[in-house]
Amino acid sequence: MTITRRDFARHSAFTGASVALVGSVGALSTAPGALAADDRAAGAEGGDGAAGKGGHGPGYGPLVPDPHGILALPAGFSYRIITRSGVTRLETGEYTPSNHDGTAAFEGPRGTTLLVNNHELKGARSKWKHPVPLVAGLVYDPAASGGCTVVEVHRGGEVAEWVGIAGTSTNCAGGSTSWGTWLTCEENSDRAGQNGMTKDHGYVFEVDPYDRRANLNPQPIKAFGRFDHEAVVIDPKRGHAYLTEDDSEPNGLLFRWVPPHGFKHGRGQLRKLADDAGTLQATKCFDSGGRFVDDLSRATRIGTVYGVDWIDVPDRDGRTVPVREQFDDGDITRARKLEGMWWADGGAYIVSSYARDESPGEPHDGQVWFYDPKRRTLTLKVLLGTGGQLDGPDNITVSPYGGLVLAEDGEGGQHLFGATESGRTYPIARNELNVGTEAEPEFSEFAGVVFSPDGKTLYANIQKPGIMLAITGPWRRRRPR
Repeated sequence: MTITRRDFARHSAFTGASVALVGSVGALSTAPGALAADDRAAGAEGGDGAAGKGGHGPGYGPLVPDPHGILALPAGFSYRIITRSGVTRLETGEYTPSNHDGTAAFEGPRGTTLLVNNHELKGARSKWKHPVPLVAGLVYDPAASGGCTVVEVHRGGEVAEWVGIAGTSTNCAGGSTSWGTWLTCEENSDRAGQNGMTKDHGYVFEVDPYDRRANLNPQPIKAFGRFDHEAVVIDPKRGHAYLTEDDSEPNGLLFRWVPPHGFKHGRGQLRKLADDAGTLQATKCFDSGGRFVDDLSRATRIGTVYGVDWIDVPDRDGRTVPVREQFDDGDITRARKLEGMWWADGGAYIVSSYARDESPGEPHDGQVWFYDPKRRTLTLKVLLGTGGQLDGPDNITVSPYGGLVLAEDGEGGQHLFGATESGRTYPIARNELNVGTEAEPEFSEFAGVVFSPDGKTLYANIQKPGIMLAITGPWRRRRPR
C-alpha cells in the first residue's frame, strides 16, 4: 500500500508530536506532517543506510560493523556494556540474571543514573543458569525465576547492581511512574500448583529504585487484573492506568484501570489498594461510521481513527475464566501481541507487534497506535506492511531529540530504529551477537530501550544472553524535512 502526501494529510489529522517510520519495502508510514511511504529513500538497502534524497538523510550514516561482534553503530557512536549475564555480578556476589527485557531510567543521587531492569525468566528456577537471586525479604514466590534488578551507573563509569524484586515470572515490559517508581509486569498467568509455582502469577508489581526498604514483602497490585501483562502506563492527569496484554487464542486486550474516588497516586499507594479497587475495563472500538471494530488489524490506512468505549471486566482475577475470554465477540476489540507503551504528548503510544492468521483483518508487521484520553480515540500512527525491512516492533520510547525509537523483535536481523518528526527513518544500532550457529545464525531481540534523564545516553538490552548497553554519540535534534 502506498500512501500519498495528499492521502496522508487527509487521513491523519492529529494534534501532538509527529512521529514516523518509512520502510524501504512494504508500507510503513505514520503521523501528521510526515513523509509518505513512497519517500522510501530515507532507508537504504538492508535497512542500515541513512542517506535520503540527494544523499542527505535524517540519520547518522550507515552502521559500521563491530569488530567485537556485539553492536553495529554509526561512525562517531560508541557503546559500553553495563551488565552482562554470567559476567558481571550483583552486590551480593551472584552473576547478573539473564534475559534482559523492559527497562526504566531515573535520575539518581550525586549524578548517577538508576535503571530498573526486567528479567524475562519463565517457569522453574532449575531451567535457568542465572535466575534472579532470592534475596531475603524481596521474594514473592520462591519457585519463580524472574524479577527485576536495579543498576546504578556512576559518571565515572562504576556500576552497581542489586535485586529489586525476585520470585516473579516472565517479567517482560512494564512502565515508569511520574512519582519515580517502576511497574513490572508478569507476562505469565500460572496459578499456584501450575509449573511448580507456589503462588498465583499474572500481576503487576511496583519496584522503587530509590528506597530498598519499600520493596520488602512484595505485593501484587491485584486491582490491575491477572492476565499476561506486557506494559503499563499511568495518566498523570487523570490517574488512569493503561495496560496491554500479549496473548492469543483469542487475541489480547487493551485495558484501562479507573481508580476509586479520592485515590491519589504516589509512593507505596498502589500496594495499599484492595484487590477489587477501582474498575478494570477493556476497549470497544468504533469506526467513523459507528460500526463496531472487532480487531485492530482491521485498520489498513495510516491516520485511521477509532472511537473508544470502555467495557467493565466481569472478573479481573480470572478465577475460572481468563479475563480476555470473559467477553462475547461483539463486546470488545482485540489485537495481536499488544506490546510496549510509552506515555507522551498527553496520551499513550501503544504497539501491536504483528498480525497474521490469528487475526481477522489484514496481516501486518507492526502497528503503533496513539490513545488520546481527552478525545477517547485511537489513531493509527505507524503501519509496517509485510515483507519490509522492519518487523515485530516491541519496546518503544519517545526520543528527547524528536520522534520514536523502537526495539525490533522480529525475524532475521534485529535493529534499533529512530524516526524524525517529518517521517524519515534512520538506523541506530544492529545486533551482531550471533547466539545461533554459523550455518543457522540467530540474533536475539532488542528490548528495554530508554534514554537517560539527561538525554545523553540511550540504554538498550540484547535479551539473550542478557546484555545492557549504553550508547553514546553526537545526538542532536533534527529539523523536520
